[in-house]
Amino acid sequence: MWSPNSTHFFSPMFVLLGVPGLEEAHGWLSIPFCAGFLIALLSNFTILSVVKTKASLHQPMFYFLCLLSFVNLGLSISTLPKMLAISPFGLSRMSFDVCLAQMFFIHTFTGMESMVLLTMAFNCYVATCDPLRYSTILTQATVIWICLSITLKPACLIFPMTVMSKHLPFCSAHINMPHTYCEHMGIAKLACTDIHDNVFYGLWVASFLVLELTLIAVSYTKILQAIFRLSSKEARLKSLSTCHSHIAVIFVFYTPALFSFLTHRFGHNIPHFAHILIANLYVILPLMLNPVIYGVRTKEIWTRVLQMLSHWETLREVTSPSGRRVVFDYLKGGEAEASHGLLRSQ
Repeated sequence: MWSPNSTHFFSPMFVLLGVPGLEEAHGWLSIPFCAGFLIALLSNFTILSVVKTKASLHQPMFYFLCLLSFVNLGLSISTLPKMLAISPFGLSRMSFDVCLAQMFFIHTFTGMESMVLLTMAFNCYVATCDPLRYSTILTQATVIWICLSITLKPACLIFPMTVMSKHLPFCSAHINMPHTYCEHMGIAKLACTDIHDNVFYGLWVASFLVLELTLIAVSYTKILQAIFRLSSKEARLKSLSTCHSHIAVIFVFYTPALFSFLTHRFGHNIPHFAHILIANLYVILPLMLNPVIYGVRTKEIWTRVLQMLSHWETLREVTSPSGRRVVFDYLKGGEAEASHGLLRSQ
């Protein structure tokens, strides 16, 4: 039984144990973690770069996509470096304050991602069901206010949760946490006190995710109804093609998120290692797949990426020894000779 005399009211040292039951496989698990981290960084930075450099993409939809990439980058930087440090380097220790900071950013960025997906569903709804009023509804000022609310609302919800966790008493100065990152219920379950307040507040916060998922479902129901009322088959296929990418991203985000949330509270018969692996997928999969799905399915972005790759290939050819010789000859005025040299080098 817990008693006040056995509680230490100081910040303990947390030790992340990784995936329990799979300690010998931690080295192998670090490979997909590292690949996911690199893919997330490269693909999300590519999305940001493409939208920034292409003036025709300066539209609300692509602003929201940039915000999604920013959230993905924040979530990947908050979680994956520590995951990678656990297995090969043994850097699994962190102070309670650092653990709380990681928890705050993970849950905040998760809430932001859910709101971004809801906003993109609303954007798609307006573009499909009320296209003539699109520019008057999603004005620049409206987009700015939406982005501010996406940033502030999750932070305001998660901050009280962080304060509540900060005041939890622990019975040891060293806490072994069977996880790869710090999250709210994982911390609360290790406390030496009743955690009903934490459970109820966590459920209240999670209810916003359920509400947002419900609104997303309503939006896409309306969108599909509007699409199937279109007389042109080509227009229907084009609209459905646009919706496919949104639905895929929503599925990738919400499926592991809801599974992880439910197993924390009701999945007592599910092996703990399975729960931790699902929690890791919930963090890694959206970071990797979101920019890939939107990059491939969005014609404007995919075209711009191909243009950038073609431009880099041209620069590589020019900076090669034969390429430098061709450019030098051309600058000297020997255009015919340069052309001949270029054909010879190819």
